[in-house]
Amino acid sequence: MAAVTPVAGSGINVANPLPTQQTASANYLDFSTGWAQQYLPELYEAEVERYGNRMLSGFLSQVGAEEAMASDQVVWSEQGRLHLSALSTGADVSDNEIVFATGDDKNLFRLHDTVVLYCTADSTTAANIGTTIKGIVTAVAGHGGLANSVIIKPFTQATFAGGSAGETVYTDNSRFQAFVYGSEHLKGTSLDRPALNPGFNRYTNKPIIIRDRFIINGSDTAQIGWVEVSGEEGQSGYMWYLKAEGDTRARFNDYLEMSMIEAEKKSGNGAPGVDGTEGLFSAIETRGHVATEAFTGVYTDDIATFDNILVKFDGQGAIEENMLYLDRHTTLKIDDMLGNLNSGVASAASPSSASFGVFNNSNDMAVNLGFTGFRRGSYDFYKTDWKYLNDAQVYGAMTPDTSTGAALHTKIAGAIIPAGVSSVYDEGMGRNIKRPFLHVRYRKSDTEDRKLKSWITGSVGGNVTSDEDAMVVNYLSERCLVVQAANNFMLLKR
Repeated sequence: MAAVTPVAGSGINVANPLPTQQTASANYLDFSTGWAQQYLPELYEAEVERYGNRMLSGFLSQVGAEEAMASDQVVWSEQGRLHLSALSTGADVSDNEIVFATGDDKNLFRLHDTVVLYCTADSTTAANIGTTIKGIVTAVAGHGGLANSVIIKPFTQATFAGGSAGETVYTDNSRFQAFVYGSEHLKGTSLDRPALNPGFNRYTNKPIIIRDRFIINGSDTAQIGWVEVSGEEGQSGYMWYLKAEGDTRARFNDYLEMSMIEAEKKSGNGAPGVDGTEGLFSAIETRGHVATEAFTGVYTDDIATFDNILVKFDGQGAIEENMLYLDRHTTLKIDDMLGNLNSGVASAASPSSASFGVFNNSNDMAVNLGFTGFRRGSYDFYKTDWKYLNDAQVYGAMTPDTSTGAALHTKIAGAIIPAGVSSVYDEGMGRNIKRPFLHVRYRKSDTEDRKLKSWITGSVGGNVTSDEDAMVVNYLSERCLVVQAANNFMLLKR
């Protein structure tokens, strides 16, 4: 663990292992919980690392950044779509009257706009579904009998109801996806329609205060025993007593990232007394996309599902490079899918020999059955395991019930995160800025830095701040996560 900055006047650094067995305030290790003090001389010197690296953090440091802010709220704006469309909810086809759900949808269509209408539903005439008809807006107020309606006269027939030979006969329950592709005006006429101002989306988030502490009483600091340690926070060498402080700090660092991933904003009557904040999963579920049962192990189905994901991204920002952060189950299914495609398998029941590329396929070669990246369509994907989803103390302990008749429930299996940066308007700075799609904002001023504070209180170790017979190491952070352009993110569930 990197040494903690000394508390002014105390001369204390917390949990800094030394290469030799020297009794110092910087290499203090706790045996007060779960260890019998009388057996200290019989302990093995080397601590057994039975779980390897136990830390879960590191995800945000790979895909995001950290930036300071002075206020208690972060506000940003994201661009709206340049070309707009709306789905109709009804029609009076004999009068060419197309109805939209809201006035905002109706106002997307102005006088003289030329429009494409794609029929998405017609319970009376199923053959109409998938047909396209084009028209021009001749009135934006309808006939008054239907709310939020626009008169759109077709170019190729007198009315949407048709009737002449070769015309498409639409019904009043037809539904159209409509978009503007231009306009047409008569010679010598003035422009008699309002401006269509570009829209934008405004989002806010607020930081939360995260706290923890480590405590050891004065009596337990009086007995010295040595243990050779290594740990997630860089502990390496000999320590006496305070290894547990290093573990507490490591767990707190995990909480900082886990809070940014899992946090929820308060809504309704939930969580009285706190406001919460929007974490990664909440932002994707609210403003992004969710794919359920995306990868099942049937590679033909899996590639079709993946292609559907690409179609979804085509309709959003079409960001070329994306990261796949996955649990073990999902990453293996994607490896199987890519392996089957690479080997030229015609069907799951009829495999062919593997295509290993141009290198020498020796019997002594260790075959790599995994893939770290691939390209599909115009997109590049880089795949990695996400330890947070595999750890047995968090998502690794969650297994969906797939037995017959079981209630449908899912678990988070991964996330697709766009690489690079996005440009948004920062309302605090008053200008457009480029930032990673994910970044953490923490509170900071000229006199106070709340990114990660640590201080010692009590009366033990030469740092006397109270009459408490203990050393108390305090931790605090105030931060929130900003998820920009969440429409380019996707959460994978299974």
